[in-house]
Amino acid sequence: MTPIETGTILDRILARTAADLVERKARESFSDLEQRAAAVPVRGSLMRAVAAPGTSVIAEFKRASPSKGRFPVEMDPAAVAAEYADGGAVAMSVLTDEPFFRGSLVDLTAAAAVAHAQPVPMAILRKDFVIDEYQILEARATGADAVLLIVAALDQVALVRLLEFTAATGLDSLVEVHDEEELARAEAAGAQIVGVNNRDLRTFTVDLAITERLSSRRASDSLFVSESGIFTRQDVERLEAAGADAILVGESLVRAPDRARAICDLRGVTR
Repeated sequence: MTPIETGTILDRILARTAADLVERKARESFSDLEQRAAAVPVRGSLMRAVAAPGTSVIAEFKRASPSKGRFPVEMDPAAVAAEYADGGAVAMSVLTDEPFFRGSLVDLTAAAAVAHAQPVPMAILRKDFVIDEYQILEARATGADAVLLIVAALDQVALVRLLEFTAATGLDSLVEVHDEEELARAEAAGAQIVGVNNRDLRTFTVDLAITERLSSRRASDSLFVSESGIFTRQDVERLEAAGADAILVGESLVRAPDRARAICDLRGVTR
């Protein structure tokens, strides 16, 4: 794992993730989890969703964030998945980190049941801090079609290894970057879907200009997803102009009184 500044939010999250992972591995062996994962079919495709014509919306389900705390809304993941599908989202990102985001794999399974029942199944992304193959098997076993791999959380050997394991497991990978060095590492590893996080995971500050800057410097033909800090149609148009194939939107949809309409507004269509 790449050394990270002591005391950053990302550092604390990764330390807790590693500790929790030890406990889960003690409860269920890798081989048992592997068998359980193999029995669950992959129903959605993040690659297909992001590559769809126009700017695709990946709508996120999360209960809290380290910077904002718990959101003041009660949410049922199955009901939210139905709202997101009604608004035209092509994929749904589900936070499964519990200590910092109040998420769970139970949320993912509930969302996946609804997302996969759509005429065109919405892809389900497990959004977590993946550092081990075990978490990828967990994702498949609970209904995910894709996992998030954060370049800032992994050294290059681990990034390549987890990308290959994810593909072998039948899932897609969204490889998240925040700067030029991370973009180069993602491209060198062979990432097919690159997510540009406009939020610095070390400080949690947000700037949409990060997508604009990195889009102009990409060397591969990977699909580009802009993540974080997206609230209005004007934001979406700005990112479309920068070359984003899709946007990942969380907080503004979580807080919206009518989530389906909020997605339509972002897409620039009438519900």
